[in-house]
Amino acid sequence: MRVTTWAEYGLIVSLHLARRAGQGPVAAREMAEKEKLPADYVEQILLRLRRAGLVESVRGARGGYLLSRQPSEVTVKDVLDASEHGTFEVNCDCHPVDAERCTTENSCAIRPVWQLLQQRIDETLGSIRLADLLHEESEVRSLAGFGAVAV
Repeated sequence: MRVTTWAEYGLIVSLHLARRAGQGPVAAREMAEKEKLPADYVEQILLRLRRAGLVESVRGARGGYLLSRQPSEVTVKDVLDASEHGTFEVNCDCHPVDAERCTTENSCAIRPVWQLLQQRIDETLGSIRLADLLHEESEVRSLAGFGAVAV
């Protein structure tokens, strides 16, 4: 799995909105400035998050974006699915090397490994909520099951 800019920025933007939950909408440009992200990128990510139903937009002079659910109800998987359109791509399903070999009709000893990895990644990302990520790093490590990991 490769974490792309879409995924990274999607999480940064979502966490920004989670920190502001209950404080009203925030403008995309303001978010981009505070998070030091390109404004155009932020706008595109917010559009993806809105299409997925994770954020709402409010029009007007005091408009902007806000989470459509509580931070405790939004998982990292939700954000990555919306930002990146998925969390893990199984190449033999999405980009087959050999059209004949890479079909579900043919037996492949490798495919189950990638499918298991996809399942585990999705389970892990689905178990971590935005509310969990609002804590200090050491507490997030503990919540996510890392324990004391030296960096």
